[in-house]
Amino acid sequence: MKIFNRILNIKLPSKQSAFLWGARKTGKSTYLKNHFPDSIVFDFLKTDLYFKISKNPALLREMILAKDKALLKYPIILDEVQKIPHVLDEVHWLIENRGLRFILCGSSARKLKRGQANLLGGRAWRYEMFPLVTAEIENFNLLRSLNQGLIPSHYLQNSEDAKMSLIAYMQDYLKEEVFAEGLTRNVPAFSRFFDAFGYSHGELTNYSNIARDCGVDSKTVKEYYQILIDTLMAVRIEPFKKRRSRQVITKAVKYYLFDVGVAGCLSKRYLMEEKGSEFGKAFEHFLLMEIIAYRSYMRHDFRINFWRTKYGLEVDYVIGGGEIAIEAKGTDNVDIRDLKGLIAFMDTYSPRRSIVVCNEKEKRIHNKIEIMPWREFLHDLWSGKILK
Repeated sequence: MKIFNRILNIKLPSKQSAFLWGARKTGKSTYLKNHFPDSIVFDFLKTDLYFKISKNPALLREMILAKDKALLKYPIILDEVQKIPHVLDEVHWLIENRGLRFILCGSSARKLKRGQANLLGGRAWRYEMFPLVTAEIENFNLLRSLNQGLIPSHYLQNSEDAKMSLIAYMQDYLKEEVFAEGLTRNVPAFSRFFDAFGYSHGELTNYSNIARDCGVDSKTVKEYYQILIDTLMAVRIEPFKKRRSRQVITKAVKYYLFDVGVAGCLSKRYLMEEKGSEFGKAFEHFLLMEIIAYRSYMRHDFRINFWRTKYGLEVDYVIGGGEIAIEAKGTDNVDIRDLKGLIAFMDTYSPRRSIVVCNEKEKRIHNKIEIMPWREFLHDLWSGKILK
């Protein structure tokens, strides 16, 4: 398989350990293999190792201390660490008493949190691996990415194979990540919720409506959304609340899946061309994932919100507490109707920059609003010219 040059950069000083989180198949293990080729690896996906260590976590310490000391100068990699939460007590001891370094890799911190596992009290930095981003792909194809997603293996497949892989991915997520790990007791209800997420994805969330569809209460639905977040399958975007106003929505939130292809498969969307409302929704989602990955990889901490009034005026992404307002439009001809939300936001909050990211071919400026082709916007984003 093609090896992508990932932007994630894990550099650990002496005695420093790290967690590397990321949804399944985003490329964590491949990245660690390529960047830490001399490291000892314990992969808890291996059944024999899993059962051995889960029965007696102290065996891990004994196995590590028996290794050649020359190998212990490199970070020790524990893959799928969430499967054996109590092993982190042994890791803690080895860090404190032997000065060893670890990279603890996994697809979910939920089981660790629920089991009150030792999260090392700040001794491990946090990193996250996302699906591919445009800066990692030569000859990037937008329509391909929106349909197949940006999980590396999915993006590289032909369309029919990618469709089958996406279906299998969602089934495996439910079976292995949620049900097998015991994250919910009501399997049918969570399955119905997951299906319902397809039509509420990226929209204002009404917990009561979804609860009725799933046959559970609103509190349970909120817990289901938290499962998606803890297993790194979704992100929550909060409304922008800088000033109180009866006209601005401040309570409803939005949820987006971690990969645009998985979202498309869940909602049974397939795009034939770069136009239309469905393309616009997918394009908006794609843009958000690029911004989130940029924030993480560049170690920034700016907030990402949305802004919407009760009259339907909206700005897709408000960055850094109102510093930058970004609207995603899947059109190749932005007109004044597409700018109403940004204009209203500018009149109230005066952002430093207001940008429409779209499918037009040339950049232009309309009344202080930058109308930018998406390729130029993403080039500037990854060059550090948009967000700092």
